[in-house]
Amino acid sequence: MAKEVKTNAMRFLEQKKIPYEMKSYECDEFIDGITVAEKLGQDPAYTFKTLVAHGKSGNYYCFLLPVAEELDLKKAAKSVGEKSVELLHVKDINAVTGYVRGGCTPIGMKKQFMTVIHSSAEPMENFFISGGRIGTQIKLSPTALVNAIRGKFDDILM
Repeated sequence: MAKEVKTNAMRFLEQKKIPYEMKSYECDEFIDGITVAEKLGQDPAYTFKTLVAHGKSGNYYCFLLPVAEELDLKKAAKSVGEKSVELLHVKDINAVTGYVRGGCTPIGMKKQFMTVIHSSAEPMENFFISGGRIGTQIKLSPTALVNAIRGKFDDILM
């Protein structure tokens, strides 16, 4: 049996001694987060997507929210102290983050961006985020993640 190849996200978590569980699913290309949750038998409310945006200042930001929800750009901008933020165009995701669409995660990027996780995750013991490649999810503590990446919880949903 072939050895599982670790992603930058997994190496980061191991370096920080943050426990996680990897889950994988069959997929050759991008699929939406609700489908990912269904494939793995996960509750979509505990399965979070990573969206990357840039502000008027030129800074980049990561926003994590449940896969079935929509990001409120005004709340997101306010949360990071920007006048406005705009989602990164799909064609720019790899150049900015080092990840591909559907495999983007707030950990192990080329550069650590300020990250805001929707406040619904704060009381959760564990939640699921992308593992750093299509077909891989990571189950971990939202609080441990926020502390490791110096992120924060906030209301960023529509």
